[in-house]
Amino acid sequence: MNSFSLTHVGYLAVAAEWTVVLSLLAFAGGAVLGLALALGRVSRIAALRRMATAYIQVVQGTPLLVLLFLSYFGISIAGLDVPPLLAAALSLTLYTGAFLGEIWRGCIESVARTQWEAAECLGLSRFGQYVHVVLPQAARIAIAPTVGFMVQVVKNTSLASVIGFLELSRAGQVVNNSTFQPFTVFLVIAVMYFALCYPLSLASRHFERKLHVGRN
Repeated sequence: MNSFSLTHVGYLAVAAEWTVVLSLLAFAGGAVLGLALALGRVSRIAALRRMATAYIQVVQGTPLLVLLFLSYFGISIAGLDVPPLLAAALSLTLYTGAFLGEIWRGCIESVARTQWEAAECLGLSRFGQYVHVVLPQAARIAIAPTVGFMVQVVKNTSLASVIGFLELSRAGQVVNNSTFQPFTVFLVIAVMYFALCYPLSLASRHFERKLHVGRN
């Protein structure tokens, strides 16, 4: 049995870096998917609205743990060798996209109807209305809830350990199996998660206050 040391802290710090990498991959992919879903939800085409709504309801109603198993083992059944990072990033992208799509749909619909009407009076196409009028205003509203949701993405990366991805929680299990000092190990892990998530929480509250001030 080894005593918990700075070497173990360094090992956990490297795992924390992979947690950040996975979070960024999930958020980047989820942002692209989420924007497409949000636009689909407010589309004038009924088929697009139904497909976007169905996707969001299915993914939001499916535990992330199940998505991880489906991505990792499901693709492997097809004969493809899927690295844990790729499977985890895919699962979290699908998950993040569904939630961001619904968050951003609400932000788009919160733009005053008079803004849409003014854009139509200017002769802008539907694409022009989104680009020049609606999305810039919706983006301002979306900043706070989006940053707040990023905290959930970071914390949910811990579930990737079930498919063998060595993120912070999984690294903690490895260190604990070596040191048999669970309180110390997981206290350090808690501090690291706090260091990752607390700045995002502060940023979310800052943007939320700024938005409320701007509305007064």
